[in-house]
Amino acid sequence: MSIFKKPISFTPTVDLERYEAKYIIPYQLVQPIQDFIEPFCVPDYNCEAESSEYIITTLQLDTQDMALFKAKREEALARFKLRIRTYGTEGDQPVFLEIKRKIKDVIVKTRSAISPEMWPYVAESFARGQLMDIPFHNREEENNYINFFKLVREVGAKPVVLLRYRRRPYLGKNDRYARVTFDRRMCYQFQRNWQVFPRNDCWRPMDTPEDMNRSFAGVILELKTYSDVPLWMVELTKRFNLERIGFSKYYTAVRKEMIFNGGYVL
Repeated sequence: MSIFKKPISFTPTVDLERYEAKYIIPYQLVQPIQDFIEPFCVPDYNCEAESSEYIITTLQLDTQDMALFKAKREEALARFKLRIRTYGTEGDQPVFLEIKRKIKDVIVKTRSAISPEMWPYVAESFARGQLMDIPFHNREEENNYINFFKLVREVGAKPVVLLRYRRRPYLGKNDRYARVTFDRRMCYQFQRNWQVFPRNDCWRPMDTPEDMNRSFAGVILELKTYSDVPLWMVELTKRFNLERIGFSKYYTAVRKEMIFNGGYVL
């Protein structure tokens, strides 16, 4: 049975261009910020019934020489991520194949949805380096699926790490596109196969003060919008004196593992 209010309905096909700003905040600021945005936002209806949150699990891919990790480390102006994402913990939600590109400050994301019943077969085909022919709702989603596979093959990307965290999301009431998210309990484990759910529960935290370079274990606040930033978002950053940072969950997990293993991920 699903842990969500209803079967999750994130848009299967996304071709989205937006701006994102991330901030590390202490836990004691979460409620005041939620109170501030209440007149302007509503909770995302995809959240769990009791907690107004959902769990995100993401399988990050990278090349043999960790080129995507290095692009983030060097803050390349044009870079991309290859990731496989799902929601909840029971394996009854769609699996999304995503290409997330960053060109200077602009985020462009495409995704396609695979049913949970179909995903094990698609994962097996990816492991063999073969493209499985499966039906989609529309041609655009099929193209996103094909382009994801082509890019994976072109750069030689393989599974590297699983990320998991809890997200509390809000949507702007009257804005063309405005989204506020709070991510907490961030953790990771390394994964060398194509499955998005691990075979064990050995998660390692990555939200300690040391991980975040702060004096506190924090929460990631993220503001997402089109170029026409709502005035209430501007006021939010001023009211709480928020300092924008470039926090990457994938980069943080790999960097932490390298510290533990003397510079090696494997």
